Amino acid sequence: MKFQAPKGVSEYVPPRSNAFAWVRSTLEHTISSAGYQLLELPIFEDTDLFTRIGASTDVVSKEMYTFEDRGGRSITLRPEGTVGALRAVNEHGLDRGSLPAKVYYCGPFFRAERPQKGRYRQFYSIGIEAIGTHDAALDAEIISIADAGFKKLGLTKYRLEMTSLGDSESRAAHRVDLVKFIAGLDLDEETKERANLNPLRLFDDKRVEVRDLMANAPILLDYLSPESKANFAEVQLHLTAMGIAFTINPRMVRGLDYYTGTTFEFVHDLLGAQSGIGGGGRYDGLMGEIGGQDITGIGFGIGLDRALLAVEAEAVVIPESFASDLFIIPMGQSAKSAALKYAADLRSAGFKVELAFGDRALKTAMKMADKSGARYSLVLGDSELANGTVEVKEMSSGTAISVRLDSLASALK
Repeated sequence: MKFQAPKGVSEYVPPRSNAFAWVRSTLEHTISSAGYQLLELPIFEDTDLFTRIGASTDVVSKEMYTFEDRGGRSITLRPEGTVGALRAVNEHGLDRGSLPAKVYYCGPFFRAERPQKGRYRQFYSIGIEAIGTHDAALDAEIISIADAGFKKLGLTKYRLEMTSLGDSESRAAHRVDLVKFIAGLDLDEETKERANLNPLRLFDDKRVEVRDLMANAPILLDYLSPESKANFAEVQLHLTAMGIAFTINPRMVRGLDYYTGTTFEFVHDLLGAQSGIGGGGRYDGLMGEIGGQDITGIGFGIGLDRALLAVEAEAVVIPESFASDLFIIPMGQSAKSAALKYAADLRSAGFKVELAFGDRALKTAMKMADKSGARYSLVLGDSELANGTVEVKEMSSGTAISVRLDSLASALK
């Protein structure tokens, strides 16, 4: 029986895995350069932790991979990163030190949804959280870090959309009028149930008929309290000062219920229906919901799968994938032992070194060296071992120079 990966898994193998690794490392470097430190989080958590992110969302109601472990506990594979990060920050006391606590995480996440290009059941994401400080400048910095990451990837055909979901006062005032408006619509029972849990969810409905019904619905931006309005204006001021372009999308609703205040999404125009490549926002009160202090936070998540698709859609020239500095071809048993030692020494000195295995003919081994993309190659046999010198061939030009075996490292430098 031939096995295959489960349906809907984003799986990367060479050479595309090199491009994936470059996307991940580029974004990780951008994040860490702003002072965010790594959280290595568990892939599964108590199910109750994730139900706090919103019962009205498809993520919680339909898409979580939930199972019972051997101890009878309900466990869920993580569908997103924020609540797990908050749990870890609270559990380990990071929120009782210098604030904001600035952390990031990276890895696989899981949602049981219909697979399609850019939307997977196992997908990869990198996210950051800044916890414990309410400051419009921090909101702007969070957005700017994501923007800087996309720019470092060479992306140009994306746009930033943003809105404010206000504070509790703003949302309470808006909810009164929104509920009245929705009550007059002809909706199916399932949609009505979603609206009862969170009426804002109808702005996120993808069905054309629901979008048409919601065309004249009251907009939360029109209900912002003076404090929320001033905070959102300050965020925009900081982004403009940094030269970051944005558009206001008053109907934006992120896929999870915990967002408040500044909310944003990066959209890439070449990715079709799954155009979002990253987004996030502020989440006042969420830490208190999971048993921590009643403090604020803001963060984002970037989909690594979609970021890679965007890089490929824009035909960005990705830096050279893995290529060795030296490819050693040993000829004979004595040469094999010596080649293994030279390779280990050179790797310790910081070089990438490959060997030919399997006692292949010299012509075949040279083809392997060429195919590997190595910068240099050498053939090591009894005569080379005897006189202590070897011919090192530059693969691109075919030029060869004689190098002493005990000087290989300095020669490669």
